[in-house]
Amino acid sequence: MSLNDPLAAVLSKIRNAESIGKNEIVTSFNSKLIKNILNLLNTFSFIGKIEEIETAQGQDLKISLLGKINKIGVIKPRYSIKLSDYEKFEKRFLPAKDFGVLIISTPKGIMSHNEAKEKKLGGRLLVFCY
Repeated sequence: MSLNDPLAAVLSKIRNAESIGKNEIVTSFNSKLIKNILNLLNTFSFIGKIEEIETAQGQDLKISLLGKINKIGVIKPRYSIKLSDYEKFEKRFLPAKDFGVLIISTPKGIMSHNEAKEKKLGGRLLVFCY
């Protein structure tokens, strides 16, 4: 696993586990950013609940999978996005209109692209999921 991008490592672990039909995964990558993104995915019912487990090395994350993810991944490079650019990036990363979610880091926190559009915020693209 890539230690350079822990977020990419967690998302690829989720994608691989989903593709072979696993019910849950445990990952040692645990940060505020990763937890915020996983909580957002949980809000959209892409994944189940997220638990923190104490281990000798620190806290691991146990993620329940629901089998609802077709594709998930980080967006590299992390493009800056203005309010007028949302449609362009939706077409690039999502298969259809109103299908899937882009997760964006904005000055007001991490949120979905729809929420950022409503609040008229720009930011940086982090993750796509559908």
